[in-house]
Amino acid sequence: MAQPTTRRTAIPALILKEGTTRTVGDEARRTNILAARIIAETLASSLGPRGMDKLLVDAFGSATITGDGATILKEMDVQHPAAKMLVEVAKAQDEEVGDGTTSVVVLAGELLKNAGDLLDENIHPTIIISGFKKAMEYSLKIVDEIAVKVDPLERETLKQVAATALASKVVAEYRDFLANLAVDAILHVVQKLPDGSLKVDLDDVKVEKKKGESIEDTTLIKGIVLDKEVVHPDMPKHVENAKIALLDTPLEIEKPEWSAKIRVTSPEQLRAFLEQEAEILKKMVDKIASVGATVVITQKGIDDLAQHYLAKKGIMAVRRVKRSDIERIAKATGARIVTNIEDLSENDLGAAGLVEERKVGEDRMVFIEQCPNPRAVTILVRGGAEHIVDEVERAIHDALCVIRNVVHEPRIMAGGGAPDIEIARRLREYAATLGSKEQLAVLKYAEALESIPTILAQNAGMEPIEAIVELRNRHEKGEIWTGVDVINAKVADMFKLKVFEPAIVVKQKLKSATEAAEMILRIDDIIAASPPKEKEEKKEGESE
Repeated sequence: MAQPTTRRTAIPALILKEGTTRTVGDEARRTNILAARIIAETLASSLGPRGMDKLLVDAFGSATITGDGATILKEMDVQHPAAKMLVEVAKAQDEEVGDGTTSVVVLAGELLKNAGDLLDENIHPTIIISGFKKAMEYSLKIVDEIAVKVDPLERETLKQVAATALASKVVAEYRDFLANLAVDAILHVVQKLPDGSLKVDLDDVKVEKKKGESIEDTTLIKGIVLDKEVVHPDMPKHVENAKIALLDTPLEIEKPEWSAKIRVTSPEQLRAFLEQEAEILKKMVDKIASVGATVVITQKGIDDLAQHYLAKKGIMAVRRVKRSDIERIAKATGARIVTNIEDLSENDLGAAGLVEERKVGEDRMVFIEQCPNPRAVTILVRGGAEHIVDEVERAIHDALCVIRNVVHEPRIMAGGGAPDIEIARRLREYAATLGSKEQLAVLKYAEALESIPTILAQNAGMEPIEAIVELRNRHEKGEIWTGVDVINAKVADMFKLKVFEPAIVVKQKLKSATEAAEMILRIDDIIAASPPKEKEEKKEGESE
């Protein structure tokens, strides 16, 4: 007897939450590569001294005009996760070496574009990644081989390195002036360590900005400028041969941590209580005066009565100064930061030839100058408009970073895409020694490197293909420093033109761009959760 057949119905297995989208395999890779390429193409037009600037307007309507790669990406509200990785790469490049942010993103974008071509030829991503890694390691060896060793404290070299970094900024016409300021600042704060090596801490160079006057009124102060004013009108505004006390304690009666009430039953008790407070504050001020301090700078507050006593003693006081500024003043003046006034002694005081309150623009600022051996300095940035001052500050940051890079690792290379062409040429020779499909990935890596001088030539209004052909020919003849002279729109020896960049910036660019490309190529599955529903929609649902 035949058994009755029962139909099995397929029950769907819901693994992911409703609304979750999933993109798998080649489609996921192509989506990520496209997002990264769009970011790279956005920045490509701002590469080099002839690059264009971007006008970025935020949600509140405030505008930023800049050609700085890291700033452009920071101000852009990037949503795509793969594109965000390139934003992170630019940020890391900026924090690590302070320059090369645009070129690192452009290079990463070109690597991914070329990887996409290899994926179309059915070459597995793992082989592409392996080839890119080998190409990067070989490129770093080439950089070490061709980089030129320099004297880390040689002023002219440092100035040229800074001027090259400043050439691509909005304020490029002032590059020599700003480069000189940056070199002076670094040479003031550089320290020689016991093992003979040199150390530069960029925190020792304070960049203070104030709108007004022109960029050429930007000055280097061999000391510290505080965006604060003297606390009491009767205090001196100009103190010569100042003895400076730095306090990390308030000149106030400290309130108890627990809630306390004082019961006063007569006016005499109240007066005694107030007199006691005044006596404590007077003792504090007497202690400061007794050690010979003529200027007091504190991180905390100063009571009104204490201000009065300090003014009577002829002591200048500034309050609520940032901890970082207090530490810089300590370095500049040789003072020690004191946390208990009772412990203050003459040995804790710092020295400065002049402490003065001056009017800068519409505000008052305190200048601590003429320090005997300043190990911290200030660059006071001026400019006609807010966005100009901001751009000068960004430009000076980049200049300070590249000078520090050369002091730490005193080896330089020519700019103008010269190292990229030379590395690409040698990579092609290296690729011929590889037997597997990795050879194709190494060739594509070399092609991506050539995109940097190609874009530089394009931005300078040159014919990019002609420029690349000429560059290849001259590099074949052994002219390793031939690059794109964007100012004069021709191919030239960039070393003779003194267009220099630190070798460490080139190395970091290669590492960061390759790592970013590898990371994006490894992704083969994008699982995106559904966005949260708006609260308004919920409320409407509830009312229904």
